[in-house]
Amino acid sequence: MFYTLQGEGIQAGRPAIFCRFSGCNLWSGLERDRPEAKCRFCDTDFTGVNGENGGKFAAPADVVKAAVKFWPEVPSKKFIVLTGGEPLLQVNTALISELHASNFEIAIETNGTILCPAEIDWICVSPKAGTEIVQTNGNELKVVYPQPGLNLSKLVTLSFEHFLIQPMDGPNLEANIDASIEFCKENPIWRLSVQTHKNVGIR
Repeated sequence: MFYTLQGEGIQAGRPAIFCRFSGCNLWSGLERDRPEAKCRFCDTDFTGVNGENGGKFAAPADVVKAAVKFWPEVPSKKFIVLTGGEPLLQVNTALISELHASNFEIAIETNGTILCPAEIDWICVSPKAGTEIVQTNGNELKVVYPQPGLNLSKLVTLSFEHFLIQPMDGPNLEANIDASIEFCKENPIWRLSVQTHKNVGIR
């Protein structure tokens, strides 16, 4: 759990508390399992609970109590991003209710294979090739690009406000940036999303 700026997507640049949940239904997070994973390009460490400000929380209220401490004492609505791994393996309506009771606006970043509780304020789905997307509506659909086997023409028929293309990080990043730019120019419903936090040196 940490306080930073949202680095990507439509809300890039917005101050946010990130609450990263361990575990994912598409990959164990262990390098030995990456070749067989449904998502092989993940660049996030979501194994265990011993990361910065991590731990096991006995109740939703304990999570909220820990999160509140990060927000500055100013008269503003607090913003929290629930992410992972796959946060919906753990996020439930009890946690959402506790966060709303403490004046949090709640965003979630999910792979779309598990339905989101309707009470979440901002839904970002990042679909992965070879998986079934059951969360077919939300605020932003963010595709890491390129992903062979992902039908982008079908994705734009889903009920999202924004459609984003994000260049896949890694050894081919420069080529992926160029390809993403050209794709967006050729398909104007899509907008380019870059990982600004990596470009400016924040997490």
